[in-house]
Amino acid sequence: MNNFAAIDFETANRHRSSVCSVGIVIVRNGKIRQEIYRLIKPCPNYYNPNNTAIHNLSGKDTASAPSFPDVWSEIAPLINGLPLVAHNSPFDEGCLKAAFEKYGMEYPGYEFFCTCKASRRTFGKSLPNHQLQTVAQKCGYDLRQHHNAMADAIACAHIALAIL
Repeated sequence: MNNFAAIDFETANRHRSSVCSVGIVIVRNGKIRQEIYRLIKPCPNYYNPNNTAIHNLSGKDTASAPSFPDVWSEIAPLINGLPLVAHNSPFDEGCLKAAFEKYGMEYPGYEFFCTCKASRRTFGKSLPNHQLQTVAQKCGYDLRQHHNAMADAIACAHIALAIL
């Protein structure tokens, strides 16, 4: 796979629609061409302390951030026609679908690939787990800011280039 967009969402609370940040890495011809990171005002707009403890984002960070539809209107043309890749894609695809539904937007049926599933097929029991940082390291990428949407999307892109 040489052309794709790696994507990662962070959420503010237990609702998948509560995306508060997104990282996207656009890969064309096997090379990272563009990195996009946006803060998003979550919906519903409250932060669970457990989520904040994971990604260090709070209401203060997203108080003046744009809503999901505004952010997505910028991103959609950039990823048009590209498959989306995520580590544990059911989570990120679920977030995307939930946000589209929350805002009454028509979901365009993005095609998703999962680097976690690909890791299980590729590395099997040779890894202690198939968490993003473990797989990234196996693929030669040192993930330093785990749970930052941009850092996670970059790690996912490196994994996808190595094993998809």
